[in-house]
Amino acid sequence: MEYACLGGGKRFRAMLVYACGVMTGATLEQLDTPACAVEMVHAYSLVHDDLPAMDNDLLRRGQPTCHIEFDEATAVLAGDALQSRAFEILASPETNILSAGQRCRMLEELSKAIGSTGMAGGQALDMAATDRNLETHELVHLHRLKTGALIEAAAVLGGLAGPESDHRLLGSLREYARSIGLAFQIADDILDCTSDSRTLGKTAGADSRMGKATYVSTLGLEEARTGAADLSRQAIETLDRLGDNAGFLKELARFVIGRNY
Repeated sequence: MEYACLGGGKRFRAMLVYACGVMTGATLEQLDTPACAVEMVHAYSLVHDDLPAMDNDLLRRGQPTCHIEFDEATAVLAGDALQSRAFEILASPETNILSAGQRCRMLEELSKAIGSTGMAGGQALDMAATDRNLETHELVHLHRLKTGALIEAAAVLGGLAGPESDHRLLGSLREYARSIGLAFQIADDILDCTSDSRTLGKTAGADSRMGKATYVSTLGLEEARTGAADLSRQAIETLDRLGDNAGFLKELARFVIGRNY
């Protein structure tokens, strides 16, 4: 579990929890647990995605994937345990210092984001789409679930931690995260075909070799880049309605499409 969760990575989803939470008046201490929970869920999803039954990948975050470093059964169990631990720390008043109401809302949000109508459902669609040509709207739907749902949940969990949260603010954070979640995936697809394994920390070109539909294969490289930039700009425009304290969230929206790994 430590190997899978602490071995590098961008920590983008955890950063998003902190950024949205601080903007709504939460303290860093109040945000530690939801940020950790989101990161554990993300790590579990990577462990399972890399398994032979899924993407059968050998490299993750610059090191052998969990099932290569240990074995397949251990990787399955480590992923299961990371998911369980995420909900344990989010639910317990000993590890999550927020109110019972806030904890319950966070549990509901994260559960929806990673289940059949979120991340797991998106992964199922991704597996079913292998060696198929998808329409753009099908690809968007797939990745709003597979990648975007957890990014959206990270933003909302941060918002739920703050005393200044209200329906309007949470709605704006959700809309912002929906845009950067899709931009994040498009950027991943671009990097998969333009970068190398050493820089990425994972196997470059894997999507193409596995016959997966990507934004580059569907739209072409330049149109994919334009789409990612448009989504980043939409996210920033969404933040304009929140005032002057959304500066770091705007930087994250730019980082999503400007990163090299």
